[in-house]
Amino acid sequence: MSGSYQRPGEMSLVEKVWQINWGLVLIVCCLAAIGCALLYSAANGNSDPWASRQAVRFGIGLAAMLGLALVDIRILYRYAYPIFFFVMALLLAVEFLGSIGMGAQRWIDLKVIQLQPSELMKVALILALARYFNGLSNEEIATPTFLIVPLCLVLAPTALVLKQPDLGTAGILMMAAAAVFWSAGVRLWKFAVVLAAGLAAIPIGWGFLHEYQKQRVLTFMNPENDPLGSGYHIMQSKIALGSGGLLGKGFLQGTQTHNNFLPEKQTDFIFSMLAEEMGLVGGLVLLFLYLLVLVYGFAIALRSRNQFGRLLAVGLTVNFFLYLFINIAMVMGLIPVVGVPLPLISYGGTAMLTVMASLGLVISVYVHRDIRIPRRGLGEAGD
Repeated sequence: MSGSYQRPGEMSLVEKVWQINWGLVLIVCCLAAIGCALLYSAANGNSDPWASRQAVRFGIGLAAMLGLALVDIRILYRYAYPIFFFVMALLLAVEFLGSIGMGAQRWIDLKVIQLQPSELMKVALILALARYFNGLSNEEIATPTFLIVPLCLVLAPTALVLKQPDLGTAGILMMAAAAVFWSAGVRLWKFAVVLAAGLAAIPIGWGFLHEYQKQRVLTFMNPENDPLGSGYHIMQSKIALGSGGLLGKGFLQGTQTHNNFLPEKQTDFIFSMLAEEMGLVGGLVLLFLYLLVLVYGFAIALRSRNQFGRLLAVGLTVNFFLYLFINIAMVMGLIPVVGVPLPLISYGGTAMLTVMASLGLVISVYVHRDIRIPRRGLGEAGD
């Protein structure tokens, strides 16, 4: 017995490897392969500059994912707060040391990689919230005063991310946190109060938006109003989506892509390129693979015998869903354009590694699903 941890019979490393959910790993590899193929096409049939680098990053991410899958969940529980505060320090460092790109200050230049701490915070925040709520009894969760600390855990990094500015990531942080709050047992009427306060604050928040952010919202309302200016991105995206038809124009045959009409084809609008070249069928195949990842994630959460693992798996799975939902809704014109990548598909270093690390933690929950982490007032089982 060490601290608050009950130590049942330990699994050997070989046993843990056998316990890894290899079906989920296979699906992740399929998604990454599709991503590399699309990046190869985006570069007009060249592995440089995107596909080869993405493949290397995926290899590193795969090793990290499998490594994290073997980490004892009680270690994750123990270091959840230190990880959160370390990433908070990185977010603060962006204010002083961050490099500026595309009008935003979000990255720390490590020479080898442009580190984006806001991406890491998506994982760190869920770890911290899962740790906090695991330590509360059901009666304490029902008491509003016990929600002050987790609200501060959410609002502090969100404020820093908004200052960068990055509305997309800030939205994901809040929505993923809300999923953890709900899974922990927070009553729905409290969500209604927060939602009402948020809606009431919209007129005030509008005044704090940058001009380009206001323009994105106005463009979302009427993209045809400025088709060669602020509405260009979404107009070209819709053309690419529609022109693919049922089966697409064929690999490497997308005219919007290869004639450079489609902007940011390797990052934000890569789903539009997929739809143009592979059509509706290709888009549905990709969405089916994503659906399998989500099913695995929520099934793993249900099988966990400890609250920390359940909350961690739910939060990270919802975070994964928000990535793909926001990106696909954005390229379809259903929401304003925000800089959220398509997970495992879009080109990017920190986002790729963050998604892989998240999935590694979800698999760790599965590998250690029978380990008990006591909850206050509920005995050792934590049930």
